[in-house]
Amino acid sequence: MNKEKTEKYLEKIDSVIENGKYKDDWASLGNYPVPEWYKNAKFGIFIHWGVYSVPAFGSEWYPRFMYLEGSKVYEHHKKTYGEPKDFGYADFVPMFKAEKFNPKEWVELFKEAGAKYVMPVAEHHDGFQMYNSDLSDWNAYKMGPKRDVLGELKKEVEDAGMVFSASSHRAENYFFFGGCRTFDSGLDKIEFQEPYGFAKPYYVGGNDNSHESLNTIYSTPSSKEHLEDWLVRTCEIVDKYQPKVVWFDWWIQTVSFKPYLKKFAAYYYNRALEWGHEVAINYKNDAYAYSTAVFDIERGQLSAIRPQFWQNDTSIAKNSWCFTENNDFKRPNDIICDLVDIVSKNGSLLLNVGPKSDGTITDEEKSVLKGIGNWLKVNGESIYDTSYWKIFGEGPTIVPEGTFTDDKRSPFTKEDVRFTYKAPYLYATVLSWDDSDSATIKSLGSLINPFNGDVKGIEVLGFDVTVDYTRDKEGMHLTLSSKIKTEYPVCFKIFID
Repeated sequence: MNKEKTEKYLEKIDSVIENGKYKDDWASLGNYPVPEWYKNAKFGIFIHWGVYSVPAFGSEWYPRFMYLEGSKVYEHHKKTYGEPKDFGYADFVPMFKAEKFNPKEWVELFKEAGAKYVMPVAEHHDGFQMYNSDLSDWNAYKMGPKRDVLGELKKEVEDAGMVFSASSHRAENYFFFGGCRTFDSGLDKIEFQEPYGFAKPYYVGGNDNSHESLNTIYSTPSSKEHLEDWLVRTCEIVDKYQPKVVWFDWWIQTVSFKPYLKKFAAYYYNRALEWGHEVAINYKNDAYAYSTAVFDIERGQLSAIRPQFWQNDTSIAKNSWCFTENNDFKRPNDIICDLVDIVSKNGSLLLNVGPKSDGTITDEEKSVLKGIGNWLKVNGESIYDTSYWKIFGEGPTIVPEGTFTDDKRSPFTKEDVRFTYKAPYLYATVLSWDDSDSATIKSLGSLINPFNGDVKGIEVLGFDVTVDYTRDKEGMHLTLSSKIKTEYPVCFKIFID
């Protein structure tokens, strides 16, 4: 941590805020407009890739758990690499070579998947920056791969006509390595040392993310030094790479962060005005005041429409955000169903991939992304540039609301339908098809006229069939000229005049 550089950057931040439209208070930041491109994009790619990809065990929280005695990661680390005092997390950095990293190939795959924006992790909790920083030497440009990963991805993403964004998880570095204080780890006497940060001994009483442990963290303030360091590092990402979205992980909702969150938003929004860019901030929990940034739910969805645009971030792998040797991958069909459900409720899906340490993306993740892309090539008009309708949909399957619920729902049925709208078309997507030639949509029955017009015709996207329909109090009954066989959602495009 360079105090002189930090102080100079803080002065710059204050100057930009003083001379800009947006001030560091909720009243000024309130009703900041959500970018139109963002509301229209609907689908983005998240990338968790870093030093933690080298051990490829457990999850991206390997660096934390390797310093928690008794955890599975700790035992694995001792058996595989030796005692943490003899082989610390920093010793993985030279092993992170990224020798097969080809950003152009990555971006081509993401575009084939139908994504409209891409968000690499700029810095995770482990304190290792994936970009060329002037504020720290612990970064991928100066160590490990010796490449500006963020800069290379930005170029390829924007050359491909997609939107570049970035995430920062720097906030959690304050306590992330705190377990090292509890035993002879080689780090138990440090003050501030990169990449381990301050290594405050919070949340070391258990080996999992228990609510008791998390409550301890939430109620504990961060130091002024860490907060200022977090602010200038995040503003450096903005100034060097001009991401159109900056995503924050949890813990920034703690009280001590509030003044710095306001400062960052005011700085970022003012800089975007200077550049002529539409930008957004993602936050979890109640970190930002309503309507000052875009709400994000980790591995979870909403049960109904949220009038204020929101985002779900989740991963192709059920068990980890980064690559591990035993990742359990989701099926493309399940992710497509979640995408349709999220968009019907005024949200966007940010889907994570976890490349291997050498820079290759697994065949399993490639297959999932291509499966999503194939469906979007046919049905994308029901997703991109649409809005939510009067209701999000219908059906018996309950979508649990809240974080870490993305693997909790039951499979969707043929009675589960989701609506999106783009005048003059209403799109009704049946989330699970049964290889038949008929369907009923209860919400479109004749007891009321839900259309604000007359139905002039119905087609099925991607299938060469004709559709006849009748309406009664039980719903709209659709009859197809032949059976459809597919494992994916089926979208009916209803023309309203």
